[in-house]
Amino acid sequence: MVRRVVVLLLAFVAVHVTVGILGYQQPNEPMGDVYLVYEPWSRCALFGGIDVTSCTRSDMWEWPGITEKWIYPQLAFLPMTFAWLFAWAVGYTPAWAITVSLFNFVAFVILVGRGRSRGRVLAAWFWLAAILLVGPVGLYRIDGITVPFAILGSIWLVRRPFLASVLLSIAVWMKVWPAAILAAGFVAVRRRLALIWGAVAVSLATIIPVVALGGAPYVFGFVGDQTSRGIQMEAPVGGLYMFLASFYVPGSEVYYDGGVLTFQVSGPGSDIVIAVMTPLMLLVMAAVAVIGAQKMWRGATFLSVFPPLSLALVTAFIALNKVGSPQYYVWLFAPVVLGLMLDRRRWYGFAVMTLAICGLTQWVYPLVYDGLMATHPAPFPVILLELRNLLALVLMVWAIVRVVRVATGRVPHPASLRDWVLGRRPVPARVAAK
Repeated sequence: MVRRVVVLLLAFVAVHVTVGILGYQQPNEPMGDVYLVYEPWSRCALFGGIDVTSCTRSDMWEWPGITEKWIYPQLAFLPMTFAWLFAWAVGYTPAWAITVSLFNFVAFVILVGRGRSRGRVLAAWFWLAAILLVGPVGLYRIDGITVPFAILGSIWLVRRPFLASVLLSIAVWMKVWPAAILAAGFVAVRRRLALIWGAVAVSLATIIPVVALGGAPYVFGFVGDQTSRGIQMEAPVGGLYMFLASFYVPGSEVYYDGGVLTFQVSGPGSDIVIAVMTPLMLLVMAAVAVIGAQKMWRGATFLSVFPPLSLALVTAFIALNKVGSPQYYVWLFAPVVLGLMLDRRRWYGFAVMTLAICGLTQWVYPLVYDGLMATHPAPFPVILLELRNLLALVLMVWAIVRVVRVATGRVPHPASLRDWVLGRRPVPARVAAK
C-alpha cells in the first residue's frame, strides 16, 4: 500500500511539473490569463490608490467586484492574491502554478488516503491523466483552483455535508460551475439542511464584507456579464457558425471581443441563439434535477443518483453554454473522479470519453488555435473543435440517460415533501404498528 501511495505522489509531481513546463513551450499563450489578467488585477488591487485597469496612479481605491463590475465572483480574488506568497521568489506565473498544484495536492492526498481502495486509486490515476491530457489551460486558469474544492466537496457530501457545502460554495463564489454539483447534492443527500446552511454561511461571509465596502451594486455583477455575452467560438452551439465561417459563407465570421477578452462567432440568426441558449441551458438542468429528485423520492440511493446527476448537470452547463472556453472541461474531473471512486466498473466508459475530450481540448487549444483565430478559420482545426464538442454532447446525453434509468424502490420514500426536504427517514411499518 505504501509503495502504491508513493508511486501516485511521484506521478502527481511529475504530471504537474510537466504541465507547468508545457505552458512555457506551447504556442498561443496558454498562460496568458495569468500574467495578462490575474497578475495585473491582483497586483493593482492589493495597493490602494492604483487604477486596476491601467495600473496608473488614481485618487480612488478600486477593486473589481467591489468598486466596479467584474466577470468573476468576488472570491476569485483569493487564489489570485494567495499566489503572491510565492511570487516574490519565482515570479507570479510560476507562483500561480504552485498555488493550483498545492490545492490539487491536498485534495489528491485525501482522495488517495492509504491507497487501500481500488476505486480511489483508479480515480487518482484518472485525475492525473486528465490533467496531463487537458494541458496547461487546466493549470493556468481560475477554473483549475476550483477542481480540488469540488472533488473534496463531492467526497464529503454524505458524512460531512456542512463542510462539503462550505467547500463547494467557496468554489461557486470563485467560478459558478460548482453550483451544479451543489444542486445535485441537494437532490441526493438526505441532510439537505446542512447543505443549505453551509451555502448560506459562505454567501453571507462573502456578501456582507462586499456590501460594507460599498460593493452592493456589483455583488452579482458576474451573472449579468456572463448572460449578456455572445457565442464564444469554442462553444458547441457555435459549431455551425464555425463551419459557415470556415467556408466563407457571407455573414458568418469569427471576431475578437475585447470587452470579455475572447473570440466569438456570428452568423445568420446568431442574435436569436444568443438570447435562447442561457434559458435553454437552465431549463435542461432544472429538468434533469427534477428527474433526479423524483428518483430519490421513489426510493433511489445516493450512490445510484448523485454521481450521474452531477455529471449530467455539469455537462449540460458546458455543452449548452454559449460560452465555451477550453478550461471548462476541467469541470468534468470532479464528477468522474467521484464516479470512479464509488462505482468504478460502471464509470470506465465515462472516464475514457472524458480523457478523449481532454486530449482533443489540448490539441485544439493551444496547439492548433492559430487556425481558429481568423475571420474565416481553417477547416481542420474546426473539425477537431467540433469533434470535441460532439463528444461533450454525447457525454451529456449519456449521463442524462443514466439518471433516467436509475432503479428506484430500494429505500422507503418519505411521507411528505417537507420530510423529504428535511431529510427525515420514514418510520418502518412494523415500528409504527407498535
